[in-house]
Amino acid sequence: MKINIINKSKHALPEYKTEGAAGMDLIANISEPITLKPLERTLIPTGLFMEIPMGYEAQVRPRSGWSLKHGITCLNSPGTIDADYRGEVGVILANVSNEEFTINDGDRIAQLVIAKHERADWVEVESLSDTERGKGGFGSTGK
Repeated sequence: MKINIINKSKHALPEYKTEGAAGMDLIANISEPITLKPLERTLIPTGLFMEIPMGYEAQVRPRSGWSLKHGITCLNSPGTIDADYRGEVGVILANVSNEEFTINDGDRIAQLVIAKHERADWVEVESLSDTERGKGGFGSTGK
């Protein structure tokens, strides 16, 4: 799949790091380091503008290493970049640790996954089909 992209950053385009990788790293494009205090959040620019094909989305997801080692995650994860969005891709990072964390220009801050999606048409009905689970909600299927 080919995707049109404008790169206004000073960094290379996102790329897959291994043959089996589903995601490409997004890179911070900032003029000076940003330090996140515990429980703070901020929007980190990437300098990237994309034209996602209709029927697809770009999902922004946390990097597992940063989440585990430093408590840095993406809010609204996965974030969705819609096919009709043409603005700059930004990443909402949050520090859920007890220590400050500094983001530097060029840091790999998140992953970007391109995913196909469907559009739904609602059909209003008077009842739904029965299932074994039924109305069982959170925790209803056991441990």
